[in-house]
Amino acid sequence: MDWQSIDLKTAFRAEIVAPEQVNDRHFIVVSDGDILGCDAHEHWQPLNEDELRWSGLEVASQHFLGWVDQTALYAVEVDSDADEPEGYHFETLWSFLNSVDINLFYLIGRAKQIVEWFQTHRYCGQCGDSTSAESSDRSRKCNSCGLMFYPRLSPSIIVCINKGQQILLAKNANARANFYSVLAGFVEPGESIEETVRREVMEEVGIRVKNVQYFGSQSWPFPNSLMLGFHAEYESGEINIQEEELSDAQWFDYDQLPNPPAMISISGWLIQDFIDRARQGAA
Repeated sequence: MDWQSIDLKTAFRAEIVAPEQVNDRHFIVVSDGDILGCDAHEHWQPLNEDELRWSGLEVASQHFLGWVDQTALYAVEVDSDADEPEGYHFETLWSFLNSVDINLFYLIGRAKQIVEWFQTHRYCGQCGDSTSAESSDRSRKCNSCGLMFYPRLSPSIIVCINKGQQILLAKNANARANFYSVLAGFVEPGESIEETVRREVMEEVGIRVKNVQYFGSQSWPFPNSLMLGFHAEYESGEINIQEEELSDAQWFDYDQLPNPPAMISISGWLIQDFIDRARQGAA
């Protein structure tokens, strides 16, 4: 299969129950959050059955992801202390962010999240007994008390705030890279996502916003977020940053933005969407 040319957005069909017999299987191999690649390929792609066998790595768990056309795709967990086999290499998920097609990145992220969910839910958090996989859906059930566990997702908002043709961008206090982005934060229990937008903005920069409008979403597997994107307009207040979270926050003209995030992320999409609309308004 030519993984570089296939349109995974339409070719991939997510399923849970693995087929009993299949002619072609490929594997996304995960070890301690890193992804295994084969040096024989110019571009990264899932391993076929021979490549997985030749790696010599012992499979700890295997999880059916679905189909890519007629190919069955699996996430595979191997020992977190496994050495890098000769002819293979491990890569962090971050390294794929700008090096593969966005839909292939989503598949890799899906595999990593499912493996990590399985690793952290082998035992029940309520009674401590072991769990087992259910056959009808992607879940695990405690063998003693019956408590159910499903893959964990953490809903998060990300919001692009504008004041006229200016945009509010901030620098994360703990980020390694020196770039500015829009504000983001996790949804708290009992909140609507619109309430989260208003609360996070007030907590992080001390201003009020209005006209909160939904933009779109993105799976963000660092480690298991679902990013819900919004546009919002400045209403009132002066910037007063939450220093534990941010090192700086400023208003910038749409055509004079500092070091923006990558366009593969929803933060980049939000910023570009505002720039496009601001240019249209200025034309």
